[in-house]
Amino acid sequence: MGCCSGRCTLIFLCTFQLMVALERQVFDFLGYQWAPILANFFHILVVILGLFGTIQYRPRYIVVYTVWTALWVAWNVFIICFYLEVGGLSKDSDLLTFNISAHHSWWSEHGPGCVRREIPASGNRSADTQSYISIMGCLLEYQYIEVLHSSFQILISLLGFIYACYVISVITEEEDSFDFIGGFEPFPLYHVNEKPSHLLLKPVHQSS
Repeated sequence: MGCCSGRCTLIFLCTFQLMVALERQVFDFLGYQWAPILANFFHILVVILGLFGTIQYRPRYIVVYTVWTALWVAWNVFIICFYLEVGGLSKDSDLLTFNISAHHSWWSEHGPGCVRREIPASGNRSADTQSYISIMGCLLEYQYIEVLHSSFQILISLLGFIYACYVISVITEEEDSFDFIGGFEPFPLYHVNEKPSHLLLKPVHQSS
């Protein structure tokens, strides 16, 4: 019963984690955040692997999911530190885009309540005139939205880590107990009829 409830909870967590990761991947693609996109891609693959291992009773796959979950927590802690500018990090840097582009989080211009306005650099408008983008009226700054995203990822990952360790221990105990009673002994493909010992010792009569 414990294994069933633990597996069902882990299956639910993996499924929910997969949905949240796909949602985050979409917004990271919209913001051209290449480092998070790459991290999300591996995360989605490992979550699918963990989900398959949970459904199919494959503890090795769940172990891979558990190890990755710890790394995923560390990655999201780094994202929180990045947007809160902890330890000399700057949210305005191009670190998450691998210095390929100057794009920032999609939420920086499309957050709740944000109004995007283009202000010309000079009074004369022409085809080559550059304009500045002004964002006003945001109910919540984009860095806090990213921090909330990462905090939610950490919460789900910690729950998944706990239940994954529990399911691994339960499945391992069941396999050990099943192996102890001979459940994993290979079943013979054919049956050999052994003759009783008294037939083997039967004297041979010689013909005269």
